[in-house]
Amino acid sequence: MIREEPNINYLFNEADKLKMAGEHQEAIRICEKILNSDLDNETAYEEIGDNYLSMREYKKAEKALIQALRLNPLSANAHYLIGFSHSALGNWQISIEHLERADQLQSNHPEILRCLGWSIFHSGERKQGLVILERSLALSPNDPLILSDLGICYLNNKEFDKARNLFNQVLAIEPNNEKIKECLYAVKFFKSEFKKLRQPKNK
Repeated sequence: MIREEPNINYLFNEADKLKMAGEHQEAIRICEKILNSDLDNETAYEEIGDNYLSMREYKKAEKALIQALRLNPLSANAHYLIGFSHSALGNWQISIEHLERADQLQSNHPEILRCLGWSIFHSGERKQGLVILERSLALSPNDPLILSDLGICYLNNKEFDKARNLFNQVLAIEPNNEKIKECLYAVKFFKSEFKKLRQPKNK
């Protein structure tokens, strides 16, 4: 009796469960198994890239994602993931190019806009970056990642009250978020220091 191979949808579901559980190497192995039977499966390459990104293995991630784009140049997800990768490395212009392409292909997606706004802000176009992050937040107002990124950008922009309000919204959703507690402390500290700098010195 010939044993049937598990179908691709089943394998993708298993890989997704492993990815969500943080078992990225196991998820990659399943995606490689899919490629053994379907070498042109762009989604498998995207999933491999996504898992490598979670492992911070950016070169391996980009290699897989470039292959996904070769198979489908109109993949918004592949452009987004490459843009995310270059954002993490501080390659702002390359990141922006891919994220803008992802936005063209899949407009009004809050996660794409979050990353695009972050990269544009850090490229030096702060006002435009904040506008795009605000658009992202309007589309997904309770997303802790968007709230956090926007808060950090406002903190860098010395708009301390806006930053504090955003960080407090994150804590309302994630009360045990230690990074956000540190951000709130930073808001208090830098607001105090900035206030001292603005006070006229006594002669």
